[in-house]
Amino acid sequence: MKIDIKGTIVSNDVKWFYDEYGLTATAPKDIVLPENGEPVEVIINSGGGDVFAGSEIYTALRDYSGAVSIKVVGIAASAASVIAMAGDSVEISPTAQMMIHNVSTVAEGDHRELKHEAEILENYNKSIANAYILKTGLSPDELLDLMAQETWLSAGQAVEKGFADKVMFAEDELAQLVAAASDVVPNQIILAQKLRSEELDRFKREVSARLDNLEKQLVTQNENEKEPKEEPKGFKAFLF
Repeated sequence: MKIDIKGTIVSNDVKWFYDEYGLTATAPKDIVLPENGEPVEVIINSGGGDVFAGSEIYTALRDYSGAVSIKVVGIAASAASVIAMAGDSVEISPTAQMMIHNVSTVAEGDHRELKHEAEILENYNKSIANAYILKTGLSPDELLDLMAQETWLSAGQAVEKGFADKVMFAEDELAQLVAAASDVVPNQIILAQKLRSEELDRFKREVSARLDNLEKQLVTQNENEKEPKEEPKGFKAFLF
């Protein structure tokens, strides 16, 4: 089963507005999971949106009994990047991006209310970071720092940091990366040597088989020559 998460992440209450004006959006009510636990493939191309709606979708996918595979095909930013962390496997297109940042809001009031709102935002940053921590294994401090910087990740960087497991369409045999002080024989040379060795073994087997056949022919010929033959009269054999 395939599920699309595209456009703005919105709450169920305002989804009607986006539908009314033909705007692409995804709400928690749009995520209808099978009851039989069959595998689902989630396609993400979203710049994010409502953090609470994103959290609800993330939780539904994480709680699903079947396998969940995520494919980021365009962008998974903000709340959509949180949803992407729900996959048992996460693939990202080589042309796609991920973005993580701090939670933001619009607030008004006096200094006490604004300070309280800032504390709420800071606390919710920690809650959002939990999704990234569970997927990447990075420390809370490192994740919060990346969020504070509004970090954009290419496909390769997303895999490197653990936000994704694989770059889509990547070759199975990637270029060998070496981090060693001593010389390391490249995989290409090892493979070529293996092929040459196999070819040499095959050649040896063919030569050996031909020699065996030749030896059998010589034995047969010698046995035939040993059979007594009537010498012509007046013929005398000489040995050299």
